[in-house]
Amino acid sequence: MQELPSGALRVRVYGGIDPVSKRRLDLRETVPPGPRARAEAEKVLTRLLNQVDEKRNPRTTAPLNQLLDRWLEVLDAEASTRRGYLTKIDKHIRPALGHLPVARVDAEVLESFYADLRKCKDHCGGRTFIQHRTQRPHLCDEHAEAPCDPPDCRSCQRTCKPHACRPLSDSSIRAIHWILSAAFRRGVRWSWLTVNPTDHAEPPRMPQPNPQPPTADEAARLAKAAFALDPDWGTFVWLAMTSGARRSELCALRWSHIDLEQSVLTIRTAMFVNEEGRLDEKDTKTHQQRRVVLDAETIEVLREHRARWMERAKALGIQLSANAYVFSLSPDGSTPPVPNSITQKYQRMAQRLRIDTTLHRLRHYSATELINAGVDIRTIAGRLGHGGGGATTLRVYAAWLSEADQRAASSLATRVPSRDSQSSVRELVGAAPNSIESPEPASPYQRIANDLRGAIACGALSAGNQLPSVKDLAARYGVAVGTAHRALAQLKADGTVKVSRGRRAIIA
Repeated sequence: MQELPSGALRVRVYGGIDPVSKRRLDLRETVPPGPRARAEAEKVLTRLLNQVDEKRNPRTTAPLNQLLDRWLEVLDAEASTRRGYLTKIDKHIRPALGHLPVARVDAEVLESFYADLRKCKDHCGGRTFIQHRTQRPHLCDEHAEAPCDPPDCRSCQRTCKPHACRPLSDSSIRAIHWILSAAFRRGVRWSWLTVNPTDHAEPPRMPQPNPQPPTADEAARLAKAAFALDPDWGTFVWLAMTSGARRSELCALRWSHIDLEQSVLTIRTAMFVNEEGRLDEKDTKTHQQRRVVLDAETIEVLREHRARWMERAKALGIQLSANAYVFSLSPDGSTPPVPNSITQKYQRMAQRLRIDTTLHRLRHYSATELINAGVDIRTIAGRLGHGGGGATTLRVYAAWLSEADQRAASSLATRVPSRDSQSSVRELVGAAPNSIESPEPASPYQRIANDLRGAIACGALSAGNQLPSVKDLAARYGVAVGTAHRALAQLKADGTVKVSRGRRAIIA
């Protein structure tokens, strides 16, 4: 204990050697002057000594930035993964926490940091400013040179606008939490600190998967527009839709990976941008190869695509290699397409069609349609390249299946007992038969059933005639297929029609 000129007492306890700076590390605390200053200093001395004995004291004064730099030096990760880590570290972690000593980053600091990210991902702190689209010299508003033509005005889309707070998604905050957890865990191993603070901080909840695949009509419009724009581009979209392959896997696809005779597509590699900024190939996301069986229509599309390539190569006097990329932009197929360019082209096409979708959602579409067709989950997981026996496929990619749900509703409707007839209602309320008027049907299925009864009563439909199909009825009345099923179930219950599996209903 050292007495200061002001009368305060400074308590200093030796805490070892800083593993980073290799200097002496002391724990210091000052007790204000007063009649009980000596007794309070004794308590502080005992507490600091206990921290050292129990190895709960800070081991270094190094800032978090230094720990992150050291962690990145020894991190063994793929280039794309490392690039994602660096983006989150430089944009979010360093500006807010990088200057703090690692010993001062505790659960309260981390949870406050996560709360700030949920308010604004740009760390605005409530400030108002113009958010520029780029840091390079530019014209904030291009309307002075280009007239406005909404709603497709490129100038309107590029105009620099006032900042509006937008929260960072829970999944991104969880990714930041696990980056910090890995860095602090390595810091504990290196004796930079004794406790990993992320073990006590609560990250955001796991976001609920909400896959939104394009509908069958939207998928048809996308495929039609892609083929109209360019047959080669249409082939890419079609194969992404039917195979469920990832964007990077299709960009790395070579002709040697396709067996047109056996209708088998082998996915072996994926395309990525390496640390030098050049395109390169690597293993697939799950580090395993997989074989995908293709349907006859897709094989025909690929045959036509290859025939176009052979014709162009022959016209240019080029020999097309068997190892050429399937979707290359070069005549000889020697260079792969750029994944980001593929995504941007697809996004522009979807915007022109007024469809809110992304290229990755074609995987959602493929998984959803396969589940809807009754394919078992393990087979679908194998086609998509998922591990875990299909748990990821069900949790993330299987969207709500309206058609399957309608089949379930119609199956239930055929087993639900019919409601009381109108005469029974009269008996229950004690009313005279003519005192109750025929009410307007309250439900769409009742309206369909009443219309069919009226057609039978007036002779438009007679015994033995077939009724329209369930899909035709649903389309005619603008209702779900399950609603039309329920109308036929009501007619079957009162003996008006006969229904048998696989055939259209007929008038009894």
